[in-house]
Amino acid sequence: MVSLGHGPARLLPGWVAWEPLRSWCSKLETEQLTGLKRGISQDWVPSPKLDRYRIARQLTEKAIKEKKIFSIYGHYPVVRAALRRKGWVEKKFHCVPKGTLHMEDDSEGVTDSIGAEPKENPDLTLEKMDDIHDVMSRLVKHETPYFLWTIKRDMVDYHNLNFDQMLNHYGKTASFTTKIGLCVNMRTLPWYVQANPDCFFPRCYSLCTESEKQEFLDDFRRTAASSILKWVVSHQNHKAKSKSRREEASDSDPSHRKDAEDTDSKVLTGLSGKLIDIACKVCQTYLEQVGHGDIDIAEDAMEDLTEDEWNDLTRKYYALVHGDAFISNSRSYLPQCQALLNKITSINPQTEIDGVRNIWIIKPAAKSRGRDIVCMDRVEEILELVATDHLSTRDNKWVAQKYIETPLLIYDTKFDIRQWFLVTDWNPLTIWFYKESYLRFSTQRFSLDNLDSAVHLCNNSIQKHLVNAKDRSPLLPRHNMWTSSRFQEYLQRRGRGNVWGSVIYPAMKRAITNTMKVAQDHVEARKNSFELYGADFILGRDFRPWLIEINSSPTMHPSTPVTAQLCAQVQEDTIKVVVDRKLDHSCDIGNFELLWKQPVIELPPFSGSDLCVEGVSVKRAKKHTVSHAHLAPPISGTQPPKARCPSAMPDPAPGLPRAMQPEDLRLKDNKVLGCALPAPPRRPAERSCTARACSPEPGGRMAAPALHWQHLDGPVPRAVLAQATSARPSEPNTLRAHPLAATPCGGKAVEGSLIQLPRVPGRPSPVWASQCGQLLDSGPRAPSSDPSGQGTDLGSSLLGSPLADRAVASALLPPRG
Repeated sequence: MVSLGHGPARLLPGWVAWEPLRSWCSKLETEQLTGLKRGISQDWVPSPKLDRYRIARQLTEKAIKEKKIFSIYGHYPVVRAALRRKGWVEKKFHCVPKGTLHMEDDSEGVTDSIGAEPKENPDLTLEKMDDIHDVMSRLVKHETPYFLWTIKRDMVDYHNLNFDQMLNHYGKTASFTTKIGLCVNMRTLPWYVQANPDCFFPRCYSLCTESEKQEFLDDFRRTAASSILKWVVSHQNHKAKSKSRREEASDSDPSHRKDAEDTDSKVLTGLSGKLIDIACKVCQTYLEQVGHGDIDIAEDAMEDLTEDEWNDLTRKYYALVHGDAFISNSRSYLPQCQALLNKITSINPQTEIDGVRNIWIIKPAAKSRGRDIVCMDRVEEILELVATDHLSTRDNKWVAQKYIETPLLIYDTKFDIRQWFLVTDWNPLTIWFYKESYLRFSTQRFSLDNLDSAVHLCNNSIQKHLVNAKDRSPLLPRHNMWTSSRFQEYLQRRGRGNVWGSVIYPAMKRAITNTMKVAQDHVEARKNSFELYGADFILGRDFRPWLIEINSSPTMHPSTPVTAQLCAQVQEDTIKVVVDRKLDHSCDIGNFELLWKQPVIELPPFSGSDLCVEGVSVKRAKKHTVSHAHLAPPISGTQPPKARCPSAMPDPAPGLPRAMQPEDLRLKDNKVLGCALPAPPRRPAERSCTARACSPEPGGRMAAPALHWQHLDGPVPRAVLAQATSARPSEPNTLRAHPLAATPCGGKAVEGSLIQLPRVPGRPSPVWASQCGQLLDSGPRAPSSDPSGQGTDLGSSLLGSPLADRAVASALLPPRG
């Protein structure tokens, strides 16, 4: 309990060594000492439980003010303790989400279960709560957590999080955290970076479609053909070495000579050298395809093996590489086989890891932690496995990846490397690489004759159930793990101490960077999120690392002394990067180093194709001199015809409401309102219809006169009536407009009158066409002329002249082209 007198303050039972608690205890002790000096009675001092509650409340209020409330789904004691030391208060979830109990992570078989957190009893009193953190958690049960650490992203409502809530997961990461996603997306790597995925990722096929199966089958057959060439080269070299050893052993040990004779006496099937010729032909065809030498060759002219020939080659290949057959005259093919292999190696960086057994590792796409993963070396068995249709669609997805047949071994035992990296942002892409990693050993000695998973899979979820083989080296640890520092010491003793810093470590960093660049466009880049990933690498004989897979939610269970140290360390360093560095960029970030941070990419405001239209804008003609023409109302007693000029009545503009379509526009009492008629475009010069009062625009373009129609409420002039009833024919090829003074539009809009509609680009204005129709329908078609020769009334001149009708209609239509 807290000391009430002189001396240092002591923590209450259940309290942790937390810096904020220490400061508050010191402050409380100072206040109590000040009260005693002032003569306050000892009886006034509150009880220890009340002191605990008061301190918990004050610390909680401070955490709420600073937004330091966190929640954890799962058993992560290191993360919980690290946040508490920094003044964060946990909001416990007493109702565990469905499906989270006893859940294992994506990478290994170590159970990261949520644990049976005791449910809160609402009647629980303060006296029954011994832990200060339980008190504080009770006080923040209605607060919003600002830091969320879960095993799975789906445990929280991801899309409804506030912008200031941190989460240790991103959305849509299946493009690189699943086997099938990584398989498909690595093929697009050359579109993002100048790198070849075949240099660090073993080729992989998704056996979900027939096209992918055919590609895998072609690859298997091509690899079998190159393996025959490798057998010829290796057999001749091995034969020469074994002969020298046998001669040396026969001189010293006669029993060894007898064993060698027994070995040579094994009955083998002799194969013809024609098998090597066919294999060389297949390899030569492959080289031509890669070098695009087959472009000018017709497809029907290309000589390919028939299905029976492929089956025969595959069957003989099996017998050859498994030691059941031999080729007697293979020595004569050695130069040709060596030359072809050199060419293949120059264009295929995976020639070395292919080996001669043609082993592929078959993985179910929907499972993790090494479940149902098998190694197979016969193509018919592989296709039969993936062809099963009794499984569901989700479980019937398989991935075939080329197995690394020539891995780097430590004391004849296979191992892989678990490497952590942290992504704190996707735009700009920010990657942190952890300097420490650990090695995982197999419990069995490495052998290609035994394709059991215990030999070839180093996942702890598989190896933890097995017992170390008796013939395995005693120099390997019993718990089957090394730290990367221990591995560097091993390399140093072997005289390869510089390999880690010059080859292995930089190559792993490049592989992670390139993979994340490919996945950047697929991930849901939420700000204020982060995620820790675990990548698995296997080293080849040349110490080159090969990326196998990337796991989300890597296990943090302290299953061995190595993981107990490194897993706790990486969690604490992750908190330093994502929490401490937000406030202080110069703070300690542990063993993390900034691997990559790209410039900010401005995202487009919308998704879709980015189309660009280029061209020259067309400007509308300016209005100049305004001409007017008097239109006489229809003669009394005559009914205007309902038929209108077809050329002047285009289809209504799409999208216009029914009330605004030209067919519904009418004039009340057959009167024309004063409104502006837009100027028609310029017509070709060969047309004979002309108009007066036209002024040229700058640039030589002529603007047609703009006609205004005046609402006539007064009496009609006699001259106009005379012109309307005149029977003299007008000039057939001349259209004239009588210039009048501009009259203001004084008419009032009445029901059914014309209204100005929006102009549709590329089509005549509906108002324009409607006015033309009203104009043509406004009077009888009686021929008339102007005896004075000064001008002709437009209403009368349009009547009785088909050529004039066509001229007006042509003038109202937009120009061609």
